[in-house]
Amino acid sequence: MSLVFILLIITLILPLLSYLGYFSRVPRLDNAISLANVALALYLYEFIPYAGPFYVDFTTWVFILMVTSIHLLSQVYSKSYFRNQEIWIGENLFNLLLALFTTSMLFSLEINNLGLMWVGIEATTISSALLLMTEKTETSAEATWRYIVIVSAGVTFAFISIILIYYSIGTLQISSILAMKAVPTLTLNVAVAIALIGFGTKVGVFPVHTWLPDAHSEAPSPISAMFSGVLLPTALYVLYRIYEIDPLRDLFVWAGVISVIAASLFLGYQTRYKRMFAYSTMENMNIALVGMAVGGQYGLIGALLLLLSHSFGKAGAFYSSGSILRYTGNKMIDGVRGLWKSMPETSSALLLSSFAVTGTPPFGTFFGEFLIFYSLFTVHYYAQLVLLLFFVMAAFISVNYNITKMVFHGEAEKNGEEEPVMSGLALLSSAIPLLIGIIYVVVTIGAL
Repeated sequence: MSLVFILLIITLILPLLSYLGYFSRVPRLDNAISLANVALALYLYEFIPYAGPFYVDFTTWVFILMVTSIHLLSQVYSKSYFRNQEIWIGENLFNLLLALFTTSMLFSLEINNLGLMWVGIEATTISSALLLMTEKTETSAEATWRYIVIVSAGVTFAFISIILIYYSIGTLQISSILAMKAVPTLTLNVAVAIALIGFGTKVGVFPVHTWLPDAHSEAPSPISAMFSGVLLPTALYVLYRIYEIDPLRDLFVWAGVISVIAASLFLGYQTRYKRMFAYSTMENMNIALVGMAVGGQYGLIGALLLLLSHSFGKAGAFYSSGSILRYTGNKMIDGVRGLWKSMPETSSALLLSSFAVTGTPPFGTFFGEFLIFYSLFTVHYYAQLVLLLFFVMAAFISVNYNITKMVFHGEAEKNGEEEPVMSGLALLSSAIPLLIGIIYVVVTIGAL
C-alpha cells in the first residue's frame, strides 16, 4: 500500500535528511512532519481493510492514529520542555531518535509478518533507550540499563515464540494465518503462552513489568508520554495478533486480572507522581488485555476505546507532570501543594487527565472499561469481574486522592509563570478523552 510506505518514509527519512543538514533553514520542520503523519493516518481509514506487504484493519488503524497523534503532541511539547536546557544528545539527534522511535512503532503495527513485527518491537527498545537518557542523570542511566536488560530478555522469549509459531504453521504472514484458522496444537499453545511472557514484558504484565515504573518516572515527560501512551499499546497490539492465532482465553484473562491487582496494590503506596502514573499505565494496559482476550463485540471495542482514550489522557498526565517538575523542581507527591492557585491551567489538565486514566464518567476510558466488564459478565467470568471491579476502584481512589492533595491542599510558593505551550498541550491532551466519551454517547444514542 503506497500510503503506508509514504507514512513510514515521511516519519523517518525527512527527519534524517534534516539531521544531515538538508533542511536546516526550514523552521519547525519536525512539527510539520508530525502533523502530516496525523493527516495521512486519518486518510488511511479510506483504504482499510488491506492485506499485502502490510496488514491494516480497523484495529490497526486505531493504533496508527494513536501513535501519530501522541508523536505530534510530544514533538511540539518537547520544544518548550527542553528550552534553555542542555540536551546531551543534542536537539537534532533527539528529533531523529524520536522519529526512529515512532517509525519502529508504526512498522510494528503495519507489517504483515510476525517476524518483522518482532524486529520492529526490538527497534523501539534501541531508539527509546537513548531517549530515556536525554537528561543524563544518574537515576535515568540506571533506569535505562534496567529497561534494556529486562526488555531484551523478554524480547528473547518473544523470538522463541515466533520460531515455534513458524514451526507449527509454516508461515508468519498475519493475513494468511488468520485466514487459515490454525488448529491448536501443544506447540502452538506453548508458543502463545511464551509470547505472553515475551511481549508481555513490554506491555507491563506482572511480574515482568519491573522496568516500567523506573523508565516512565525517569524519562523526560514527552518521552514518558510516548512510553505510556503508545509504546505499551503497540506491544499489546503485537501480543493480540499472536493471541488471535490460538486464543488461550483463561490464561490471558487471568494474567490481565492479576496484573491489575498488582498495579492497584503498588499504586497504594507511591510517593512520586510520575511513578504513580506509570503504575496507572500498567493497570490500564492489563484491563485492555482482558478486553482483547475476552473479545467479541464488547471486549475488543471496549479495549480500543480504553486504549485510545488512555493514550491522550496519560500523555496529558505526563505533560502536566513535566510542567509541575519544571515549576517546582519536586518529584514527590507530598512536596507539591496548592497547584490550583499557582498553576491553574496545569492543575486543570492534571485533574482532567487523572479522571481520564482512572475511568471517570463520562470520559472514554469509563465506557471502554464498562464494555470490558460487560464482556466478562457475558462469558460468565464472574470471579474475574468482581476482582477487577474492586481493584480498579482502589486504583481510582489512590490516584485521585493524591492528585487532589497536590491541587487543592496547602499553599505553593510562586516560582515563576506557567509555560503556555506546555500547559496548553497538557490541557488539550487531557480534554480529548472527555470528547471521545461524549462522541461515544452521542453515536450510541443515535444508533438506538
